[in-house]
Amino acid sequence: MDPLDVMMNKEKVIPYYQPIISADKQLVVGYEVLARMETEEGVEKLGWFFQDKSIPDDFRLELDDHMQKKALDAFLETEQKDVLFFNYDANLLLKDNGETLLKRIEPYREKGLNLNQIVLELKEEEVSNHLDDIKHLLAYLQNMGIRIAIDDLGQSNTNLDQIAMLKPNIVKVNVTFMEAEELPHLYREVHHSLAMLSRKIGATLLFEGISNFNQLNYAWRNGGRYYQGFYLMRPVPKFVNSAICKEKMQKEFHHFIVFERRKMEAQLALSNQLNQQLKALMKKISEQDSYDEMIMKVAKDCNPFAFRIYICNEEGFQQSSNAEKRRENDWVLIEEGRYKNWSWRPYFLENIVRMNVEKRGILSDLYTDIDRDERIRTYSYPISESLYLFLDIPYDFLFEQDGLL
Repeated sequence: MDPLDVMMNKEKVIPYYQPIISADKQLVVGYEVLARMETEEGVEKLGWFFQDKSIPDDFRLELDDHMQKKALDAFLETEQKDVLFFNYDANLLLKDNGETLLKRIEPYREKGLNLNQIVLELKEEEVSNHLDDIKHLLAYLQNMGIRIAIDDLGQSNTNLDQIAMLKPNIVKVNVTFMEAEELPHLYREVHHSLAMLSRKIGATLLFEGISNFNQLNYAWRNGGRYYQGFYLMRPVPKFVNSAICKEKMQKEFHHFIVFERRKMEAQLALSNQLNQQLKALMKKISEQDSYDEMIMKVAKDCNPFAFRIYICNEEGFQQSSNAEKRRENDWVLIEEGRYKNWSWRPYFLENIVRMNVEKRGILSDLYTDIDRDERIRTYSYPISESLYLFLDIPYDFLFEQDGLL
């Protein structure tokens, strides 16, 4: 379709509303406004029109104005209490310091629209390109009550420092990267960081593009408070009952909780098993044994569980060599690891304190081992008040056990 055809038939362009559902109440809390055009072939999407930078700015602003007015008219006429998400080009917003947007909204404000009900959705890449210029404008809009959402985070080289500087109200993450319901570990780590950042700056994490059960589960497990996508509800030409997805969400949440509980039980069972086994083994180890002799005895006893074993002190300095499995029941000592320091690792010191207080071992979360380039867990166990055993568990073992991946 030609851009001129769109502008010549602007009266046929209408807003569609894609519901956004909250995790806490399982209710619709807002709608993203999307442009659609009624044609002889049916209703067609117009996202391309706003994304094509070769289309004159005046055309895009004019159609934006048309769309937003229609949406706001319907919003006030039906006395909606939720929020409207408007996609906006950061370049166009900067062009006149938001004056066009504010002039468009002001008449509706006088009719009773609360500016807290408007969310301005901007793409991360566009915002990052104009960070110094736009951060003050966004802060001004937020002070007026308009909320800011940063879209497409985690898709490219997300700069968390820049996002923290902007302090958006909502952080949007697209999960369409999960092709064939597979879960790239790189994205998982990026989105975990985004979840932590959102919590620190007081932003709400919204996962969009949810088209299947696995993606909804991923959003739930990664701290998403708001969800959006075809799996929940497609864009519609009218506002919907706020409880339209409540039953489905409650059913899905039940599945998630049951599955996660099984995983936690499996991890606790492995931790308890290793704790009992190592506790019994330590009674058999002689005080005259060197650290290397000690880890080789542990390796023989824990052969099915581990591929690497070593000992560190409370400051993270490795006291032993690495005992490493070459083949089944074939362990060798690698001297190179001795005296390396591991206190820089996340949670190292926290786990040392926990082990001293709880007097038992701790099973780590999943992470990627640098040397083997595979997902592993580490079990750490207190030998004494100042010595700690670390036992790295391979992916193959975790894969064979339910709930450990």
